[in-house]
Amino acid sequence: WHPMGITNIQFLLSGLGYTLLLSLSAIVLSILLGLIVTLPALMKNTLARRINRVYVEIFRSIPVLVMLLWVYYGLPPAFGIKLDVFSAGILGLALCDSAFEAEIFRAGIQSIGSGQHDAADSLGLNYWKKMRLIILPQAIRTVLPAIGNQFVYMLKMSSLVSVIGLTELTRRADELVVSQYRPLEIYTFLVLEYFVLIICISSGMRW
Repeated sequence: WHPMGITNIQFLLSGLGYTLLLSLSAIVLSILLGLIVTLPALMKNTLARRINRVYVEIFRSIPVLVMLLWVYYGLPPAFGIKLDVFSAGILGLALCDSAFEAEIFRAGIQSIGSGQHDAADSLGLNYWKKMRLIILPQAIRTVLPAIGNQFVYMLKMSSLVSVIGLTELTRRADELVVSQYRPLEIYTFLVLEYFVLIICISSGMRW
């Protein structure tokens, strides 16, 4: 390493907080969007079901990088709004991931036995109370491993947000390569950062 090796490492690690905060914020938003799209579609409402399918197919088909570019560069002038790079990163990642979250929740809810639905109906609960009090808590326990996998995926996809200028891990590495031109050492350390981060998170989720 360069004599400033410790400083380089500290500079690279300084982007870790942004990466984690970005990924956590995006996964929370994508879960909320997934639930908003999925729950009405399970009411046997034809229109809601069609909206769900269209939403899922659209956002599942768009590459994450393209979505990030569209949200950051295309959305603000089209709708007259202002989006900072961090907010654009969260929104772009969440929109793409929400399609997968919607499918995860749909499968989780449909895996709950009909007896649970019958019990809720016998108590006179309407659809939303049935979901909130009985079905959804059980479904969430079922889908937690899949949501955990999506969070790991989100961590990896967060590196693409460097393209629109967020100074997370990958952007820090790019800046360091430009200033010192030591790509092998710098990008190798970046690979190790992501590897250790994802291994730690994956191990934590298995406990």
